[in-house]
Amino acid sequence: MEDDADLTLFCHRCGAQLTPGEGNFYLVRILAVADPSPPVIEEADLAGDIESEVDRLLAEMEQMSEQELADGVFRRLTIHLCAACYKEWIEDPAG
Repeated sequence: MEDDADLTLFCHRCGAQLTPGEGNFYLVRILAVADPSPPVIEEADLAGDIESEVDRLLAEMEQMSEQELADGVFRRLTIHLCAACYKEWIEDPAG
């Protein structure tokens, strides 16, 4: 088994080589989960053809891979950022 110090890592933002044990990078874990709230269902939704809508959604899903379906509701990423990129990213992660 490899020692962590022997791993070659790169910053996911700028590509700089990172060296474990030198304290010059950050490991960032991102967890994204689709809106867990129950859907808003109105009277008009119930008046429609629910069975046709379910069939349409199932047909749409049959065209998608298992990974695409899973990524649509849950995604976990682990990235490495050098200290400079981390400093910029943590201040404006969506930027």
